[in-house]
Amino acid sequence: MAQRGWRPWRPGDTARLDGLDPVVGHRGAALHAPENTLVSIRRARELGCRWVELDVKLSRDGVPILMHDEEVRRTTNGSGLVENLTFEELRRLDAGFWKHPSFEGTRIPTLAEALALLVELDMDLNLEIKPCPGREAETAAAACDEIRRLWPAERPPPLLSSFEIPALEAAQAAAPELPRGYLVERVPADWRQTMQRLECVTLHIGHRHNADWAIQAVAAEGVPLLCYTVNDAARARTLLDLGVATLFSDAPDRIWPVVQ
Repeated sequence: MAQRGWRPWRPGDTARLDGLDPVVGHRGAALHAPENTLVSIRRARELGCRWVELDVKLSRDGVPILMHDEEVRRTTNGSGLVENLTFEELRRLDAGFWKHPSFEGTRIPTLAEALALLVELDMDLNLEIKPCPGREAETAAAACDEIRRLWPAERPPPLLSSFEIPALEAAQAAAPELPRGYLVERVPADWRQTMQRLECVTLHIGHRHNADWAIQAVAAEGVPLLCYTVNDAARARTLLDLGVATLFSDAPDRIWPVVQ
């Protein structure tokens, strides 16, 4: 697998992430298409994104699928916890009609299907490891296995991220060559130590959970700072001026004009 040349951040570094775009489609293009689906990935590409962020979970029988929530109710016509449903049961659900009738029949994709489509569309990926409770290490290992198995060797690898420290630890152990991002809502006091221990290349934060002065102070330390979820152009401009490197957006078409 080709290397990006990204190195883990260290205090005193001013890290550059060559190849990482300033706008990343969040869950594909979640404002315009059902999130975490193949149609959402395609829509993000149509809106000018070379990068998307997607969420991976495991079905009850261990298949890596794209899904954000613990339950399927919000984004499908079904109900129940993902951890209690087999892949066959999940696959029968409609994951599109809730968004708009034109998306009726959309299915929950596997991570394998998403990786194949990204390669076809010449896109890159930030994969958030979003495990069901207690399956942090298992989910991370399965995601790493799929990437190693399916991602072309000549392409730079996806960026992995997670809120769950055990998932990042498992990814570090299973596939140390895959770059990792430390994902938090509010920047914790020990973020430097955690990033160094986990050899993370990026810090991902919620822009609504942190004061602007705090965002600017962290960015000034040279860490590549990625902010979610930014759907307002004026806010995007402010965050970029504070030193944020990349913005996750459900509506990348609103944000691209600010950065171009």
